[in-house]
Amino acid sequence: MSLVDELKSAVTPRAALLVAGVFALQLLFIASYVGALHHPQPKDVPFGVVAPPRVSAPLVTRLDQLPGGPLDPRAVADEAEARNQILNRDIDGALISAPAGPTDTLLVASGGGKALSLTLEATFRQVAAAEHRGLRVVDVAPASPQDFNGLSAFYLVIGWCVGGYICAAILAISAGARPANAERAVIRLGVLAVYAILGGLGGALIVGPILGALPGSVAALWGLGALVVFAVGATTLALQSLFGIVGIGLAILIIVVAGNPSAGGAFPLPMLPPFWQAIGPALPPGAGTWAARSVAYFKGNDMLGSMLVLSAWAVAGTAITVVISALKREGRVPKRAATASS
Repeated sequence: MSLVDELKSAVTPRAALLVAGVFALQLLFIASYVGALHHPQPKDVPFGVVAPPRVSAPLVTRLDQLPGGPLDPRAVADEAEARNQILNRDIDGALISAPAGPTDTLLVASGGGKALSLTLEATFRQVAAAEHRGLRVVDVAPASPQDFNGLSAFYLVIGWCVGGYICAAILAISAGARPANAERAVIRLGVLAVYAILGGLGGALIVGPILGALPGSVAALWGLGALVVFAVGATTLALQSLFGIVGIGLAILIIVVAGNPSAGGAFPLPMLPPFWQAIGPALPPGAGTWAARSVAYFKGNDMLGSMLVLSAWAVAGTAITVVISALKREGRVPKRAATASS
């Protein structure tokens, strides 16, 4: 055989296309992570201002006009209300201005992301220095001493996501697995559900009682973890049922390439570029990270949106997997899609 014939035999057109897809995925991975994380800057951070009426409006205007627009300030009635809004995750910090005294107070919440709280502190120390005033910093929802840089919630969710799509990929394309019909799809989803329950419990126990990295309810983290794992796994099964092995690559594109850097883990959402800010809350890693931090540090507040996002991925993934498998059995799926799925 000639070298060309050997090459054609060793690398089929399908394999060449898959390698090209992996190459594109690699470049997208680099572009997404570096694009999101290489130059974090706060932008329009929801921020409260507590000050006497004669001072409040001018102070809000001045903070709104800081170079680069780091803050989205709004007047808040009093310190108690500012603390309440921080714990409800409506704002990320607040300034308690005391014109009669020499020192102002900055409220932050490092449990929502230490990088953001440190950035707010640095910003207001500069403001205070320029006005020759002192600044006292109070952490309303502090990250655990065992939670370095407030990253444990993010790493927990990433672990759950990895487990979800790897489990689904194994169920879909493991050796000996036959093309899915509706019954087999339901069985695979059932196995995934059991795995999700166990995976959610394992993660919650590791970060809670075993390592002490995250405070908060173990039961709540368990439920959240089960939902994250199942949502990611069901999405992977759905994409695989639609596109075959390429669907697993698409799951990695959604969860790893797009989802991880936009999750608000290393840098909270207000510090990410606009594109990643926009997509992060709608993807499982971002929704899961927000909810895990709410459980750990914010008394479970403001979780509804994230739970609805995760539930939507889980329901859509389940429905697509079952429907496509049933249609394939009836011969109503185009031949290309049917032969691609396992």
